[in-house]
Amino acid sequence: MFKKIFFHALVAGVLTALAATIYNRIYFFATEADFSKIINISSIISLSVLICFLIGIIYYGMMRLFKRKGQIIFNFFLSIISFCAVMYPISVSLPLDIKYPELFPGLAVPMVFFPAMAWYTIKPIFNASEITKFEKGRSNAVLETAESTYFIE
Repeated sequence: MFKKIFFHALVAGVLTALAATIYNRIYFFATEADFSKIINISSIISLSVLICFLIGIIYYGMMRLFKRKGQIIFNFFLSIISFCAVMYPISVSLPLDIKYPELFPGLAVPMVFFPAMAWYTIKPIFNASEITKFEKGRSNAVLETAESTYFIE
């Protein structure tokens, strides 16, 4: 289980870093606001991977602690933390030599949600074995309607 979560976190970190880097470039070309002194490519990549590994460790802990309810509790926790983390880019005070400081939240706030979006996006890939088990268990299901009975195979 830990190995699967480790690779899930790694792939989510790479996906987050890629999305944040692309968004950073698009935002720069759209607004001409350069925040590279605050958020540069190396900080984007390192924070993305670090945060996704932290998410993976928390997920592993919650799955071990709460067993069957761990997934629901973790999803709720990650969503709440993501929304609370929006406060940091809004409240940060930038150095005085940065041009257009009012545009910084427009860059940083969407990036706060990238780790959670990446985690939720690739989650079905890492749960494929559970989906397969569910489909195999359902193969002999009976569907009853008011008119007749059908066997689903």
